[in-house]
Amino acid sequence: MENYSEEFMFVLHGLNDTSTNRHIYFAFGLLFYILTLFVNLMLIITVILDKTLHEPMYLFICSLFVNGICGASAFYPKILADLLSDYHVISYTVCLAQTCVIFCYALCELACLTVMAYDRYVAICKPLEYLCIMTHQKIVKLLAFSWLFSLLQTTIGAVLTVRLPLCGNHIDMLYCSNWEVVKLSCKDVTMMDMYGNILIIYHVSQVIFVIVSYIHIIRTSLQSKAGRVKFMQTCLPHLITLTNFTVSLLFDIIYSRYVKSQTQQALHNILGMEFLVVPPLLNPIIYGMKLTQMRRQFVKIYWKSLKAVRQG
Repeated sequence: MENYSEEFMFVLHGLNDTSTNRHIYFAFGLLFYILTLFVNLMLIITVILDKTLHEPMYLFICSLFVNGICGASAFYPKILADLLSDYHVISYTVCLAQTCVIFCYALCELACLTVMAYDRYVAICKPLEYLCIMTHQKIVKLLAFSWLFSLLQTTIGAVLTVRLPLCGNHIDMLYCSNWEVVKLSCKDVTMMDMYGNILIIYHVSQVIFVIVSYIHIIRTSLQSKAGRVKFMQTCLPHLITLTNFTVSLLFDIIYSRYVKSQTQQALHNILGMEFLVVPPLLNPIIYGMKLTQMRRQFVKIYWKSLKAVRQG
């Protein structure tokens, strides 16, 4: 089966068990998508408009919010359309595009969280050197690395996937994922499997780096009351975000790559969409509520806007 034909279509089987409650799922899905876009955009605008938030930590958080919008937008529109349709199909080109955006989102999320861990390590463990280390040029380089290196990894994966001839078109998921497409290949996928394992090793090393950083951060924070307060305000949200995203992504990878049986479709759906649904919505809520300065500026900006609208 050739995969270069414009008429080649994949059939998604993730919604096979939801025919009786589709409209309920659609309503909740649309609500979550709108809420995700709203809270992320509001906090992004807050960071952009308020110059007091033009600090490394808030710029990195803003990057995380932008990435969350990308991940959510790669997932929600297609599944919402499928919930209103009896035919759950997707063209090869759109499938590849969705795969790339979701893949890049996951890689960029880990990169952003790693950069944020480095920023918190410098801020708490080397406070006197913070401004010298986290210069404007350093911030730009770290942000560029987070996005461009993730894009490079995604491009390599896409090139390896496009080269594979396909012998099937049935995907047991709610959306297109890289490994689900690779499993349909007629040829040996050793090279793709090796690339996937290299990425896993690399990103596990990122998580180890974050863990080591936080060991040092916790040790330093425990030495003073001010350090403990700073840890709770700026580091705890990051730890919650990192743990939630890493665990959900890990379970999805394990289930997709190593579990052969696809009988538990509901479990597969939950594991497959958790890292696309929860972090983009949870991140802005956690950071917006926990970071005092961001919360105050958010309320200040939109209270002024509300008063201007009422007066107008």
